Amino acid sequence: MDEILQLSILFDFYGDLLNDHKRQIFEDYVLNDLSLSEIAVEKGISRQGVYDIVKRCSQELKDYESKLALVKKFKSIKEKLNKIKEISVHSKLNNNFTEIEEIETLADDILKEL
Repeated sequence: MDEILQLSILFDFYGDLLNDHKRQIFEDYVLNDLSLSEIAVEKGISRQGVYDIVKRCSQELKDYESKLALVKKFKSIKEKLNKIKEISVHSKLNNNFTEIEEIETLADDILKEL
């Protein structure tokens, strides 16, 4: 997965755990696609300072994910819900109600994860 995309997903889940200063700088870099130099000028700090903050924030967000695994759980639940939808549509089209058991199993898995 592209690093920026991965960081933006992590930011969506854990960004509020960063302090305001770091969150603004990280958001400008990852989400608003500003360069390190642009952010440095805007915030009145060095380019190296911005780089260090972005690197620390990236590591903090990755650490949160390794401990909490919210993104991993979200992706798992999303995959299962898509499978439920797919089975449901297929069952309706083919009047096949034996697949209802598979839907129930997936739903049970989702409930366990929550």
